Amino acid sequence: MQDFYKQALVALILVLAADALIAWFCIQRSYPSASLVPRERSGVRWRPAVTTDAILGGTSTIRIVEPGRQSFRFDFRITSAATYPYVGAELVLEDGQGNAAPADLSKYTTVTFLARCAPANSLVFSLSTFDPGISTPGMFHTYPSPLTYFSCSERGTPVSLDLTRLTIPPWWFQAAKIDPSRQSYDLGKVGRFVFGISPKSPREVDSRVEIGEFTLHGRDDRYLVALAVILATGWGAFAAWFLRAHSRALVAGLDAQLKNDRRFFAYRQLTLEPFKDKEKAAILQYIGTHYTDPELDMASVTARIGADREKINEILKTELGMTFTGYVNQLRLTAAARLLTDKADMPIADIAFSVGYANVSYFNKLFKEEYGCTPKAFRSHGNR
Repeated sequence: MQDFYKQALVALILVLAADALIAWFCIQRSYPSASLVPRERSGVRWRPAVTTDAILGGTSTIRIVEPGRQSFRFDFRITSAATYPYVGAELVLEDGQGNAAPADLSKYTTVTFLARCAPANSLVFSLSTFDPGISTPGMFHTYPSPLTYFSCSERGTPVSLDLTRLTIPPWWFQAAKIDPSRQSYDLGKVGRFVFGISPKSPREVDSRVEIGEFTLHGRDDRYLVALAVILATGWGAFAAWFLRAHSRALVAGLDAQLKNDRRFFAYRQLTLEPFKDKEKAAILQYIGTHYTDPELDMASVTARIGADREKINEILKTELGMTFTGYVNQLRLTAAARLLTDKADMPIADIAFSVGYANVSYFNKLFKEEYGCTPKAFRSHGNR
């Protein structure tokens, strides 16, 4: 059984290592992310762009200073020349050939970034989503553009926005002549991200905005479900293997134990061997023929044979490597194992009494210590 437990331990370690690796992979896949600023190999390509109020007669200006390697920084100045002054810094999404093309960002639900503004400001974050029934490719004013507001300071403000809960402004519905109740938008076709000024942005002041750590985050529960299925299947298979292998190892161990105990099955021949030492033969013969007596103890043997305790223990230790109690229990338990195998209908309590045990619980305890299983389990395995 020791070899089996070593194998089971190795198998358990391998299963745990495999589970840890699979769990790491599935958890990583379950929480996808893509960093746009600073630019990394996220698969989301973009180029910077700007919009101003020039088409409305305005004179507001904006200039992108750092287009995304470490941060997305732009400087601007809002003037009051236009009725509705405006500037915006854009991240226009591209395909592999550098052409503006909507990107499938449906696996992302949240965007986080660190916003620094000098002076402190209140800005608009929006994204433009292509709608085949409404939008004209490349003309972003025809794209539904849900938005939200965020604040930033000179020290830096961590911002987290839910991409699924943005609001399309009423003016866009009016301009596009679309029913304003149609607030849905498709994150599977995002054309650009925009950072724009709000009505609370300072006028006639040189301003700076720096966006860092711009990262999309999502969650894909399919991988968590797959992980649960894999873990349940794996541990179920391991448990089934363990039970079957344990049963086989137990049966093999019992067979080996019975083979090792054959000398005790032949105790009558052992005790009748022609020992030169008549006292030794008498001691072994007496124990071998009276072990089923519940009253058998060292005192009864010394009284019957006339040998002292030290002599009896010396003989048993020399001939069998056992103490008196160990030898008697070995004889009884070996006989009990034989009866459990040969007499399937004989009650376990009757077997215990027949081999010299008056206490069935004590018999069960000793039997389990000797054979590694209860008498009932031993009988079950032995009769297979």
